[in-house]
Amino acid sequence: MQDFMPSQVLQEPICINVDKVFDWIVKEATFEFSPTGPLSFPTVPANTDLSGAVVTCNVVPRATNPVVILNRENRQFTIDGATVCLQNLTIQKNFTLTLVVTLPNGTVFTSNPITVSRCEQVTLCAPKGTDVEILFTDLDCFVCSVGGTPIAAAGTITFSALVVTISVCQSIQSTFPVTVEFLATFCEPRAELPFACPGVVRPAQCPAVFPPPAG
Repeated sequence: MQDFMPSQVLQEPICINVDKVFDWIVKEATFEFSPTGPLSFPTVPANTDLSGAVVTCNVVPRATNPVVILNRENRQFTIDGATVCLQNLTIQKNFTLTLVVTLPNGTVFTSNPITVSRCEQVTLCAPKGTDVEILFTDLDCFVCSVGGTPIAAAGTITFSALVVTISVCQSIQSTFPVTVEFLATFCEPRAELPFACPGVVRPAQCPAVFPPPAG
């Protein structure tokens, strides 16, 4: 007989706190970043020969304030014959970029983190009070150009025409915290998986070659 599990029949209304999604879009964006002047590379000795060096990059969302809403403007749109009020948002996305310079002999120099900001406008149902959350489903960068040979000084590298291209695939949502009620069945823990020690395993043999057949 199957054991009686209370969760199979017992349900009750429960309330939980969740984020309601007001609107949601997915879009791609690509932009370029061209830093000027000496860039901090703490381990670079003065007069390092950077001829033939390869420059690469890494980019991640900034740890603090990765997304900032700069402006929120109501706009009227006609959708399927109905007039709706949406919000045109100006948002600033903040990234942390790191440059990596690899010499032909394999020596690697890494820059201090560089803050990169990008502003763009999106139209969402995002009335006052809602927040904007961005999930980067893909975030990558590559060095498009370095110009001539970089010049090294003690702790810095100067590029003549450095261009870094950053590409993002982003999921943008407008959200607001709400409390919802629904009828739920309480979960029960699953049974522990059975475990048994394996038996003795002998490797396959090759009787056709060893021992050799009797002569």
